Amino acid sequence: MAKLVAVTIVVIAILSAIPIITHKWPGDISVGLPQDISTHGELIDEQYADTMLEAGISFLISQFLLAYFIWRFSQPKPGDKIRSFPGGATGLVVAAFLLVGTEVLALGVFGAKAWGSIYFTPPAANAMPVQVQAGQFAFYFRYPGPDGRFGPLHPNLISEANANFFGLDTTNDQDSKDDIVTAEMAIPVNREIHLLMHSKDLGHAFFVPELRIHQDFVPGLDLSVHFTATKIGKYEIVCTQLCGLGHFNMKAYLEVMSQQDFDNWLKQQAALQ
Repeated sequence: MAKLVAVTIVVIAILSAIPIITHKWPGDISVGLPQDISTHGELIDEQYADTMLEAGISFLISQFLLAYFIWRFSQPKPGDKIRSFPGGATGLVVAAFLLVGTEVLALGVFGAKAWGSIYFTPPAANAMPVQVQAGQFAFYFRYPGPDGRFGPLHPNLISEANANFFGLDTTNDQDSKDDIVTAEMAIPVNREIHLLMHSKDLGHAFFVPELRIHQDFVPGLDLSVHFTATKIGKYEIVCTQLCGLGHFNMKAYLEVMSQQDFDNWLKQQAALQ
């Protein structure tokens, strides 16, 4: 019985690895990554591939070792000497700690370039700022007007009923008068975008798989991410943090346009304010 269990573990481990290696699930369903539309996407994909390779090899080795020990030691013969791991439980814990710690450190070193390109490299001076506000259960986006400046936010003025989602005082704040607020996000292709992100209430997330961008909104913190989209098209923005009963429907759309189409779109949105 023990040897059957060992063989079963090996077979399941190998079968589990096949879809990942071939990028196909049974039924010919592709498990490949979404298309990459960002300048930093290649680095992220390389890091993802390295992580999957390292984790996959570690998984297979651990399962093969488990199967070996079950096969070899599950049915001791009378008189066999009982063996223990060198150092006992303490040695086993220390070995596991060093192994896992080395693994995590190596992945961190390999991923430093990809991570740094998004979070530790400042946006260019001419990057286009877009403010993103998340709140139950919608995203709203704000663009600076011709003056290039955002007006201040006044939380006490936020009103869903009056469509004042950012709490702008357009009567007294000069910089707010030409700000453009939208429920959908549009950006020009091949231009760096600087997202300025905050949450109105609790934890949310901004996730666009094609951009290889996933950033949590943390209540009370102003966060920023910068990226450059390289392909024209329409892509879904979803919240991946469970934020209440309406979480399933919290999404918006990002449309990447040519510069001319974006300029026209922004003029149309300004006329609707």
